[in-house]
Amino acid sequence: MALDVKFGVSTWLWTSPFSSETIALFPKIKEYGYDAVEIPVEDPDLIDIPVVADALASNGLAPIICGAFGPTRDLTNEDPKFHQTCFDYLDRCFDIAAQLGAGFVAGPMYSAVGKARLVSPEQKKIEWNLAVTNLRKVCERARVQGLEIAIETLNRFETDLINTAAELKQLITDINEPEAKALLDGFHMNIEEPSIEEAIKTVGDKLIHVQVSENYRGTPGTGQTNWAAWKRGLEAVNYKGTISIESFTPEVKELAGAVCIWKPLVPSQDGFAKDGYTFLKSWASE
Repeated sequence: MALDVKFGVSTWLWTSPFSSETIALFPKIKEYGYDAVEIPVEDPDLIDIPVVADALASNGLAPIICGAFGPTRDLTNEDPKFHQTCFDYLDRCFDIAAQLGAGFVAGPMYSAVGKARLVSPEQKKIEWNLAVTNLRKVCERARVQGLEIAIETLNRFETDLINTAAELKQLITDINEPEAKALLDGFHMNIEEPSIEEAIKTVGDKLIHVQVSENYRGTPGTGQTNWAAWKRGLEAVNYKGTISIESFTPEVKELAGAVCIWKPLVPSQDGFAKDGYTFLKSWASE
């Protein structure tokens, strides 16, 4: 059975940080067949919202807004100043999403990416409770703009808080706000999940966004990912959202260092985007 989904690609595949100039990628993204573009908001000041809105409309692309959560944007830090920094940043993301017509802001917003330590059960509980309390406040802020949040699991090397679909589902349950939804990323799932299909079923109807690349963060269809299991899982939860390719270029040294990409994964980033779309389109329609 064919999946009723749309396809997107992150501009991180080519460049970072996203700015108003990054809209130069939009015609190419549309030409390759994509329906949507993921806009990672690293610095909101670099984004001229009307300019980006015009470029989206001109190219017939839907926006997906993703947050970037470095050390200063940490809702589990014991210093409330870090929480406020993250709230202020997310308010800017919500404003961008609302003005561009996106339905949610996505990302691992519970903690700073790279905060991966062996902590005591007592410390884990403190940080879990901070994440729950602060994400309730984030949900309230999203609600004002008519938006949801898509919370992402990360692998164990990037966070010690939320690594699996089961942990994500528990976090969403504990937040207990209608705006709290799920994002699943195949790269992280290939590290953490015994079963991709069961992981998708675990989050169920909370799933509002999907990101994919191969197990080695390369072009979909060229690695060890169990795409049949992906399809069974997405069919089981009746997923009708967007499936986006998220990967990175080694040419942007700061971002490449953060995600540990030390060499090119493909001969060209354009080829990554074209071949990835071709594979996903065929896979979804089978």
